[in-house]
Order: sequence, then structure tokens, then C-alpha cells
Amino acid sequence: MIYKIFPAVLFLLFSLYSSKTNFTDPVNPSKPEIASVIKSSSDSNIETVYNSLNSNHFDLPNLESFKEALKGFYLLKEKGLIQKDILTLVDFSLSSNIKRLWVIDLDTNTILYNSLVAHGRNTGEEYANSFSNSNSSYKSSLGFYATGEIYSGKHGMSLKLDGLEKGINDNARERGVVMHSANYVSNSFIKCNKRLGRSQGCPAIPEESLKEIVNTIKNKSCLFIYHPSRSFKTISTLFS
Repeated sequence: MIYKIFPAVLFLLFSLYSSKTNFTDPVNPSKPEIASVIKSSSDSNIETVYNSLNSNHFDLPNLESFKEALKGFYLLKEKGLIQKDILTLVDFSLSSNIKRLWVIDLDTNTILYNSLVAHGRNTGEEYANSFSNSNSSYKSSLGFYATGEIYSGKHGMSLKLDGLEKGINDNARERGVVMHSANYVSNSFIKCNKRLGRSQGCPAIPEESLKEIVNTIKNKSCLFIYHPSRSFKTISTLFS
């Protein structure tokens, strides 16, 4: 009799064990590695991100400048050089007479601000075309920056910037290249002078926009100043 019952008991125990395993073992879906995210963002999927941007009634940045900015953003995020999912894009291929600065929340894919922004007085007239990392050059520096802390300086409320590219913008702190406001960054100045005013190399913005923009992008967000004279292939080697 035992030899008939024993197999049945074994079968019952095996069934209970299998059932318990199936229902109690958690399923842990694997997350894509950051390298995969970066690769997809640097190829065709970057256009999907661009096309899904909520413009918030602002004009969209050019796709080419957005591509370069987003590639760098992911790379810097991977390396821990920036912390926030906020991207500030300045496109110096555009006329200074139009709004060429965008602050984008990449968590919600929403454009938060679109603003006028000045370039350095020796960088060009209406258009920016000459750049430098040198002290007293009065020129803008291109490339990727991490935003720093707010302080009160000669222009009032200002935001320190740390240039992340050696030989391109890493003298930003030493040069005093910061984001500040200026009365020459305005539509009224453009109307009187046929172009926006120029700084000593700082990305100066309108007085009425400063507080909101600076408080949004401060403390380790990504700021990228774009010009087509430099490509991401060149930029990426500087982070290695």
C-alpha cells in the first residue's frame, strides 16, 4: 500500500513547490544600460525625442543643435558631471536678434523658456563667428558647461558656470564667464541698434527673465553653447 501512496505524495509535494516558486519569485525586468540609452539617443531615436517636445507655445530649436546638445547631455549625465534633467541650449548659429536660448525639461520633454541671449563683443556683430577660451578676449566660448551656484556680483544676481571642455571653455571660472542679465539684451536695444547688445563673453540674458531661468538651471544642470564649426565627434573626445 505504501508503494502506491508514496509516488502520489511526491507528486503532490512537487506540485506545491512549483506553484510556490512561480507565484513568489519576483520578476525583475532588466533596465537598459546607460550606454544603450546614449547610443539610441545619438541616432534615430533622438528625432523621436525632438518631435515629442512640448513647445509650450515657443519656437523649437533647430534639430541639428538639439542633437548635439542631447548627445552631450547623456554623456555628461553618465559621467556624473551634471545631475538635473534640465538642458539649456544656446544656438550661436542664429542671429542675435532672435530668441536663441532654450531651457528644456527633459523629464517632461517641455520647453520651459525661450530667450534672447548675448554673445561676446569680439565674437561678432549680429552673428557669432569667433570664439576663445582666453582671458580678456571678450569672446564667447562654445561647448558644454555645468551650471554652478548663484552669487551677487557687479551685474547683480548671476550664475557661475564651469566649462567642461579642456582648451575650449575650461577657463570660464577664471575669466568670470557667468550668466547674468543686462539692459542691452532687449527688443528695444535691437530696435535702436539693429542688433542685440554684446557682453564681455558672458551669455547675458534679459533682466526680466534672469531670476526664473537662473533658479531653474542652477546647481549642476547642463548648458550647451552650439555653433556648427564644432561637431559632437570633436566634443566627445574631450570628456574621455
